[in-house]
Amino acid sequence: MSVDHELVQAAARVAAEHSRGDEHTVAAAARARDGRVLTAMNVYHFTGGPCAELAVIGTAAAMGAHHLDTIVAVGSGDRGVMPPCGRCRQVLFDYFPSIGVIIGTDDALRTVPIADLLPGAYTWSDHRS
Repeated sequence: MSVDHELVQAAARVAAEHSRGDEHTVAAAARARDGRVLTAMNVYHFTGGPCAELAVIGTAAAMGAHHLDTIVAVGSGDRGVMPPCGRCRQVLFDYFPSIGVIIGTDDALRTVPIADLLPGAYTWSDHRS
């Protein structure tokens, strides 16, 4: 899988322009199947809150983009590309089992299938009626 550098740049731009204190520190960008690039920010709160990857899934749904092909998260303060947390890995796997996730450092970015980041995954759809 090739690296979608436009996504990395979009997430980095949102993180740089819209981070605010501790409330919004990570941006995500996703490529919809129709080619659109969608972005969102995390919503940090001491009680929990959606990560940027989950926020971009909601943004995609609101925009009618129900199929995402690739996703990336970038931290504010020049922290660069960040891998998804465990919860985000599971949600991405359940909603988009073939999505590619951009991970790595700036000089060694790569796109991997979400299943590679969640070996032996619980498959939610196998247990829904």
